[in-house]
Amino acid sequence: MAKLYFHFSTMNAGKSTVLLQASHNYLERGMQTFLLTAKLDDRAGGGRIESRIGIGEEAEAFATGDDLFDRLQRRLAEGPCACVFVDEAQFLEPAQVWQLARAVDDLSIPVMCYGLRVDFRGQLFPGSATLLALADEMREVRTICHCGKKATMVIRKGPDGQVLTDGAQVEIGGNERYISLCRRHWREATGDSPDIGPSK
Repeated sequence: MAKLYFHFSTMNAGKSTVLLQASHNYLERGMQTFLLTAKLDDRAGGGRIESRIGIGEEAEAFATGDDLFDRLQRRLAEGPCACVFVDEAQFLEPAQVWQLARAVDDLSIPVMCYGLRVDFRGQLFPGSATLLALADEMREVRTICHCGKKATMVIRKGPDGQVLTDGAQVEIGGNERYISLCRRHWREATGDSPDIGPSK
């Protein structure tokens, strides 16, 4: 039975690695998969999912306003597809999450989404919030803080290395900009503010 899955974590937990391995498992058994990633995140080049350990695969890019139900319906018309994998799922619009849920329900295809749960202010991304509301199954991909505890938060650093507590919710970057921390160390890094600012 097809389901909508949300695999969530903080930065640098290995979400893309897990996604690519899961897709590979299908391919090894002769089953086709369909990979999607956010056009917004082009660190690996447009339309490519790549992990920090050096593995990668080509993918179709989705952008704001794209109808993902229509995209999946067209893909299924081309031939069998055992599973859909969506990387950088935090960048989905709420409407696109509903489109993926509709594809699961009406097209009977499993959809596995991988993304961040919260931003550098500790606030949910709209796509992640909708996935948390709609997903049939949720799984945490874990990573650790420098203290050894589970990391659930992330800080953003400016060009001067200082921790930022304000700014746009979305700014693409990697290890040079973002550090995953446990809640206690995130609170210390951000000045222990219970609300470091609404999304802009």
